Amino acid sequence: MKVAVVGATGLVGGVMFEVLTERNFPITELLPVASARSVGKQIEFRGEQHTVVSMEAAVEARPDIAIFSAGGSTSLEWAPKFAAVGTTVIDNSSAWRMDPDKKLVVPEVNADALQDDDLIIANPNCSTIQMVAALAPLHEKYDIRRLVISTYQSFTGTGVSAVRQYEAERDGKSLSADEMAYHHPIYENCIPHCDVFLDNDYTKEEMKLVHETRKILGDPTIAITATAVRVPVHGGHSESVNVEFERPYDLSELKELLAAAPGLIIEDDPQNNKYPMPRFAKNKDEVFVGRIRRDESIDNGLNLWIVSDNLRKGAATNAVQIAEYLLKTRWKAEAMAQ
Repeated sequence: MKVAVVGATGLVGGVMFEVLTERNFPITELLPVASARSVGKQIEFRGEQHTVVSMEAAVEARPDIAIFSAGGSTSLEWAPKFAAVGTTVIDNSSAWRMDPDKKLVVPEVNADALQDDDLIIANPNCSTIQMVAALAPLHEKYDIRRLVISTYQSFTGTGVSAVRQYEAERDGKSLSADEMAYHHPIYENCIPHCDVFLDNDYTKEEMKLVHETRKILGDPTIAITATAVRVPVHGGHSESVNVEFERPYDLSELKELLAAAPGLIIEDDPQNNKYPMPRFAKNKDEVFVGRIRRDESIDNGLNLWIVSDNLRKGAATNAVQIAEYLLKTRWKAEAMAQ
């Protein structure tokens, strides 16, 4: 496979190379792609040096897959150009997620929706990915009526600028206003402000959870409200999710459903202080679920605590898993036909 990684010098791009290496994704030619100021730089991958190329050069090379982690405006401009030459684009930005003609995919949940003519595939928001991975088997069995979500999101989700801000504040260094990723300090602080505020006073991040969850689960009737908070944590995102089902459930059966779901690990032994935490989810590809308990204030209510590494399953790993699915279905079928 000829693979382009767009945004190769960014935070997610670096993790993308790690995941591609760890999962031994078959690459015959790698095209690291970045902005004009990074063209010519060297990227190490699998023990070899690779030269960063421009967007134009990458399109001309006609890669089989282009994995984008370079922001929405870049994706809107360049993903169609890659698709026009037959490249399948897997995009990490929000650019295509709510486009009705584009699939929004978490492989464990809805990869079977992909068709051969899907040349631009959207990777969901990091917080959405880990949540729907846990909710999908429950929705299928018990039919979710309402979700109340509170997220505790690592500053790494904002990118390199937020990491620099956190480290500078931790080390007691001053930053100019232009160097700040946030309006307020993030070190030893919690900021109830992820992405920009919208006209309804929710943030864009909060509304992503609403719209993307409905699209992936295929149910626009689910009532969803969310509060997203940025926290001084390195390892990943945590979520407190309150669920109201249409149908009654047996708690033991529900736990069995979660334990059997692909990509999930149950850590739920409160008597022995066992529950998911981002510190221990870091650098792992799974979604961890715990604090599984009945909400005794309403009928058919449930509380979950969901944790995952936002740079891996929340971004890079999910994108590579989509590529792996395509490799097994689309390209394997083509190879067999030849």
